[in-house]
Amino acid sequence: MAGVSLPFRTALILVVTGTLSLPLAAQEAEPLRIFAQFKSAIEANDLVGAGRRAEELVDTVERRHGKDSRELVNPLTNLGTVQFRRGEFDLAERSYQRAIGLIEGELSGADRQLIRPLQGLGETWLASGRPAEAAAALKRAVDLSRNLDGLYNIEQLDSVDALIEAYVTLGRDADAEREHQFAFRIAESNFGKRDLRLLEPLEKLAHWHESMGRYSTSRGLHARALQLAEELSSDKPIVGVSALRGLSRTWILEAIYGPEVTEAQGLDTVEPGDSFFNNPGQGRLNAEGLRALNFAVDIIKKSSPLDAKLLGETIAQIGDWHLLSGNFSKATNSYSESYKVLDSAGPEARRLLETPRRLVYRPPAISALRMRPQNRDDYALHTVEMQLKIGRDGKVQDAVIVNSAAPENSNRAALLAARKARFSPRIEGGQAVETEGLRMTEQLMIKVQREPASTN
Repeated sequence: MAGVSLPFRTALILVVTGTLSLPLAAQEAEPLRIFAQFKSAIEANDLVGAGRRAEELVDTVERRHGKDSRELVNPLTNLGTVQFRRGEFDLAERSYQRAIGLIEGELSGADRQLIRPLQGLGETWLASGRPAEAAAALKRAVDLSRNLDGLYNIEQLDSVDALIEAYVTLGRDADAEREHQFAFRIAESNFGKRDLRLLEPLEKLAHWHESMGRYSTSRGLHARALQLAEELSSDKPIVGVSALRGLSRTWILEAIYGPEVTEAQGLDTVEPGDSFFNNPGQGRLNAEGLRALNFAVDIIKKSSPLDAKLLGETIAQIGDWHLLSGNFSKATNSYSESYKVLDSAGPEARRLLETPRRLVYRPPAISALRMRPQNRDDYALHTVEMQLKIGRDGKVQDAVIVNSAAPENSNRAALLAARKARFSPRIEGGQAVETEGLRMTEQLMIKVQREPASTN
């Protein structure tokens, strides 16, 4: 169920498996009928219909059991989930908080039924730009799950994923790292070390290490996933395509940014250069990465039914490889082929190539992506909005500030980083074309100048 937000995914799983407890006695026909309609609407992703049925179920339970009854917890959580999915975050927050309040007033919060509304509330705050509050709610949900259902229970993984996202948003990398590692141990403990269900956890952990500059570590995880796919799914090799693409990506990242980044070095040791492979520690692209992509393309083409979207995306990745290695002719040929394949998969798939994609970018040193101050309250966050012109070769031909309240020297740092970025070109009708007016934003952390404390 890729692409479904976490609270909605959890609610859907609970409804489909039947583990969502009904709020009323089985002999009461009306709530059962409403609940069945709600379930059907959720399964069909009919959020309008699901919202109506969820509201109707809340009203029915209120009439029969009162507005302060525990029986309202599940209906309110379902309602909050639908409201969240529809982007009605204020309404979702109220529904989740009301559900939480009904339990806390009765058992001081030590209740398994709190886990789902706490997760939903945390997701809602995260989507509303309140990561600190989200982290607190999600951590509480995770702690409850571990205390009540066991340290390694697999039901907590959705909450853990959301908690990691909150920690990353807050720049709490050490906390995010701990939860990433623990999430993988949960999966391994439940599935065993030789199970295809480990592929997704391995990919998540590999992506995390990539984001931290640990490219060889990430490559080892992708290699393990590929080995599992080859050994356990020889009749369906397409399950290993994601690992092959991941392996290739680590070679590109390592060539661009240098070898494995240590904790002592951090991510600040290499500043953007004028070209992509002229910085200390950098090297040429490893041909193993391109071979992995070509192997992935062969696997996809031989699979039935053909996944045109996956094939087009993988061929586009080959185009990126050639572009970054300086072979513009091969890159444009790959992009043209990718465009044709994606076009056959429909307009949604083709959109991948209709806007330049950022391939290489080193944020300025004062970027919120790079700074990890001990006290974030000492810094103000300034958003810099820029407008770029991207050439047919993916290079930034021009960059201007269109909106910023940051100091002038900070704006210059943002512009310098943007001009040294590299993009895939926009593909129109199978051909690489220039792009005017591409918007790009950067968040800068500017130290707050405080007045000295008065000595009087």
